Amino acid sequence: MPPPNLLHRALHDPVDPPLRPLPAPVVDLLRSLDAPPRLAAHLRAVHDVAVRLVDWVEPRYPGLGVDREAVLFGAATHDIGKTVHVAELSGPGSSHEEAGRELLLDHGFGPRLARFAGTHGTWADPAATLDDLLVSTADKVWKNKRVPELEDLVVSRLARATGRERWEEYLALDEFIGSVGSGADHRLAFQASFPVHA
Repeated sequence: MPPPNLLHRALHDPVDPPLRPLPAPVVDLLRSLDAPPRLAAHLRAVHDVAVRLVDWVEPRYPGLGVDREAVLFGAATHDIGKTVHVAELSGPGSSHEEAGRELLLDHGFGPRLARFAGTHGTWADPAATLDDLLVSTADKVWKNKRVPELEDLVVSRLARATGRERWEEYLALDEFIGSVGSGADHRLAFQASFPVHA
């Protein structure tokens, strides 16, 4: 019997609790790159959290103008450069960031979508948009990692957009992140169930 296709399983296996599927163009890209199964599992987990985050932001802040498609694509591809810098799947490094942006551009994705691969680790950059901050937040919250500096930037953007007090926005975001973070063990276990190399 042939070994199971681990990349296919990482992309499609049912999970409890469920993880949403990645967008079809991302699935096609990951297959064409023969992406490491662990990377696919990671991207699926972060994308799922990003969907939850955008689903929370949109009705609460209807005039904010979040680019839903871009944020979800960004979450689904933020670490795509790790197909080139595979060592960064299990160790530190930021070489994958620019490599990922270039890879997406080379595969026909425009700068609006490709940028997140390069910006997800640079949320302190004054040029970071709220969309960039949301992708960065999803990339932390999926494993229940709290980054006060990042969360403070999100709170500032939300308070400025709504005119509400910062403490109100902090409490709302904190409650949301706490609820999503509580599922981190399941997401971490799903990712860890796949090898770095097929």
